[in-house]
Amino acid sequence: MATDGATVMVQGSSKVKIIEAVGLTKVFTDFWFRSKARAVDGIDFEIDQNEIFGLLGPNGSGKSTTIKMILGLLRKTRGRLSVFGKEPSDVSIKNRIGYLPEETYMYRFLDARETLDYYGKLFGLDHRVRKRRVDELLDMVGLSEVAHRKVGEYSKGMARRIGLAQALINDPDLLILDEPTSGLDPIGTRQVKELLQELGRSGTTILLSSHLLSDVEDVCDRMVILFGGKIRAEGTGSDLLADTDHTVIRLPRIGKKTIAQIEDVLEKNTDVRIESIEQPRQRLEDFFMTIVEQARADHLANAGAGQGGPTAEFLRDSNAEGGDLIDQLSQDQMAEDNAVAKERTRGPAAADSDVESTNDSVLEGLMGEEPAPSAQSAKSASKTSKTEPDDTPPSEVDDSIIDGLLGDSDGDDRRERQD
Repeated sequence: MATDGATVMVQGSSKVKIIEAVGLTKVFTDFWFRSKARAVDGIDFEIDQNEIFGLLGPNGSGKSTTIKMILGLLRKTRGRLSVFGKEPSDVSIKNRIGYLPEETYMYRFLDARETLDYYGKLFGLDHRVRKRRVDELLDMVGLSEVAHRKVGEYSKGMARRIGLAQALINDPDLLILDEPTSGLDPIGTRQVKELLQELGRSGTTILLSSHLLSDVEDVCDRMVILFGGKIRAEGTGSDLLADTDHTVIRLPRIGKKTIAQIEDVLEKNTDVRIESIEQPRQRLEDFFMTIVEQARADHLANAGAGQGGPTAEFLRDSNAEGGDLIDQLSQDQMAEDNAVAKERTRGPAAADSDVESTNDSVLEGLMGEEPAPSAQSAKSASKTSKTEPDDTPPSEVDDSIIDGLLGDSDGDDRRERQD
């Protein structure tokens, strides 16, 4: 995996900045270039390699506008924005980005397999690679059983699944998702979140935009909260959500008498009272998934998209390939450094010897003496002699055959001319 971008040293380790925005501003104007709406107002943020970064905010907060500027679809009004260390409009970085827009736009008369194959061709993938990736992606998003149906017949949730597969067909270094779970049922939502976590572990940098707080909280390493085009909060989930004013003690279920005794001890020793006692509840999403798994265990049929399969193999292997590439580059650099060091250790005596041999060759050429050919030059000469055309004149041709074809008179005339 490529690692272009700005590199910053942090406590002895290097961090590669995939996206960096400084004072990023976007102002939409009317026909007379009068300011009409300030969608993004001087925001600063950066996204490091292998990081899952969340853009949170209500509708109209500037999330989609920021994403379109990162993709080069909108020009910034002011500020600085770099992607992989280059301008967002640079064509050379486009094949390293996967993008799922807020609304899924596909050719409605192509089926799922044709759709993914088409996008694979746009990225220049050969036939074998396209076929393998299409099969793996369709299985991963649970559309293998309905791959023959036209995309225009898909429900919104199925369209989001094929859209996610399209965003991954090129094995991107940077994956940008705008409301990826919109229209998905809880099963699809859980699967997408698990997929994003696995992609993050395998080395893919992910920018996730959503107004669904649970999605961002479950998968993102860091996040920013936008409102009115400005960043109102930024940090990790733990930093932003930590409640430093309370302590939660989790115990097996106990009776009221025991609770009263605990409360008496707290009051006597710490002057602290228990504010509330609650029975813990599991999340509705977890309960829903339990019911679904039980139904699947009973082999109950369900129309539409099926259960998603494992993460595509080429997506899991991308980080290993990137590590191999970095190791190879490091080995090449070490070999080059060793060659330079060896050249330096030869000293002036070896350099003088090279100069003397060169001078001897020049003198021999001026005196007309040809130096003895080396083994390599003799081999080259032998090869050249085999390939050069033979300039030896051909032997005389028997004219009797031609005379017989042209007649005796013509042959006599030609012989007289030759005499």
